[in-house]
Amino acid sequence: MNRYEDRMARSLASVINVLDPDVIVLGGGLSNIALLYREVPPRLDAYVFSDTVSTPIVPARHGDSSGVRGAAWLWPGKS
Repeated sequence: MNRYEDRMARSLASVINVLDPDVIVLGGGLSNIALLYREVPPRLDAYVFSDTVSTPIVPARHGDSSGVRGAAWLWPGKS
């Protein structure tokens, strides 16, 4: 898990360096791993070009069902 958290921090730091998002939302099965929200943010400092990192990492509002819910909203003929 330690290696995964470090690689995730490196990946998200690349996103922060290029796009500078206001927030990063984790969806799918990742949103169910509570440990990531505690362990990954402190690791970002080592990989982000800025002096500080203020980009929060949050779970999707509807957890691992967010993608399915979004697809349902796109379906034609919904009420």
